[in-house]
Amino acid sequence: MATRPRALMIQGTGSDVGKSLLVAALARAFSNRGLSVRPFKPQNMSNNAAVTADGGEIGRAQALQARAARVAPSVHMNPVLLKPQSDTGAQVVVQGRMLGTAQAAEYQQRKGSLLSAVLDSFGRLGEGADLILVEGAGSPAETNLRARDIANMGFALAADVPVILAGDIDRGGVIASLVGTHAVLDPADRSAIKGFIINKFRGDIRLFDDGLTEIARRTGWTGFGVLPFLPAAARLPAEDGVVLDQWRAGSGRDLRIVVPMLSRIANFDDFDPLRLEPSVAVTMVPPGRPLPLDADLIILPGSKATIADLAFFRAQGWDVDLHAHIRRGGRVLGICGGYQMLGRTIADPGGIEGPAGQVQGLGWLAVDTVLTGSKVLKPVTGAGAAGEGAFTGYEMHVGVTTGPGCDRPLLRIDGAGAEGVVSADGRIAGCYVHGLFGSDGFRAGFLAGFGVGSGLAYDASVDSALDECAASVERFLDLDGLLSVTG
Repeated sequence: MATRPRALMIQGTGSDVGKSLLVAALARAFSNRGLSVRPFKPQNMSNNAAVTADGGEIGRAQALQARAARVAPSVHMNPVLLKPQSDTGAQVVVQGRMLGTAQAAEYQQRKGSLLSAVLDSFGRLGEGADLILVEGAGSPAETNLRARDIANMGFALAADVPVILAGDIDRGGVIASLVGTHAVLDPADRSAIKGFIINKFRGDIRLFDDGLTEIARRTGWTGFGVLPFLPAAARLPAEDGVVLDQWRAGSGRDLRIVVPMLSRIANFDDFDPLRLEPSVAVTMVPPGRPLPLDADLIILPGSKATIADLAFFRAQGWDVDLHAHIRRGGRVLGICGGYQMLGRTIADPGGIEGPAGQVQGLGWLAVDTVLTGSKVLKPVTGAGAAGEGAFTGYEMHVGVTTGPGCDRPLLRIDGAGAEGVVSADGRIAGCYVHGLFGSDGFRAGFLAGFGVGSGLAYDASVDSALDECAASVERFLDLDGLLSVTG
């Protein structure tokens, strides 16, 4: 590596303990101190991805962390991204580009060969940086995965980066989680951990003073603070699909939007701005439940496996619910994979997603899609074709969609022209662009079509949430102490 800036790695006692948020909050806090900060995650697994300016893709969490650090996202912030396509297989993205697909067992055997790419990206990211904040994946206590590891201790030792272990007290058993992790690690891995943070505490944090003492006594690690539960995090886009089960639609809203939770739902952060609108209720419908009768708008989201998720959609009976919704005068929007599903056919002649062949779509839009080997990854700007307002978004899809329906576009892309489709009666539409609703102008125009006003400045809301999280880590964590362990 050409440069060696200071670096600190946040690992966790398990998944969903708040590592991504911690890195984002620390990135904003250290940026506020005048440091040039870069986020980094060696390996991520997520179907929520962001497009970088150079046409690569990284995990959505790293894009948010880059925003927290006030720097542009780079493919080197997340050199290995796994995008699950089935329960046992995933698309493998290396330094922003699709390398291929792999089954879980196959990937476990080959992932060690990706360490060189990970270290290369880490070195490149360090150029001009004062501090790199590294996020682990899962937990180092998964010692069955330690061989060829590139996400946790395998990376930390290879790059000589000190580790801070985060424990989530909100789920219970945090003392056992931290002490147990200490117990199962081998001596070399254990020595890389310099301390711990207690995350998501509710109530008087002084009540855990004895807990801090007990953990330090049993592990020899330094406690760097207890961070309270951060309500502001609810205003930040989430990466992990587990949060979808926690979404609760507000009551008494003027507009009810329903989103079916496809088995391989992707880029569901598209709906965060709508969820935060005071007049809008967004309901995520899990498998096994019907789509509600009182929906004003049903949005078919993106999918990492469109044909398989179309079959999943039908297996839930949601195609029947959708038909009834449309007959009642309801409106429908499909984004990316959802757009493809609303068409007449989806063909996969090369077996990109599975067995080669063609399936019938839902048939609500007069378009046909052919999946191709090349993936479209690009940032876009434009405006709604019916004057909804300007937007900044991105395309991330495999497939080309054509047909007579394209004569009635939903969007106009700057420098590219028409995009998407609107049905002849104007009630059903689809497009490939993600991130539309993050633009206040477009979202306000879209909601106006339902007779609903917008009461949200989304970008300002995200930045204020990051500032609030940064203020909390400044107050409750020993940031000087964290910096001191970086050398």
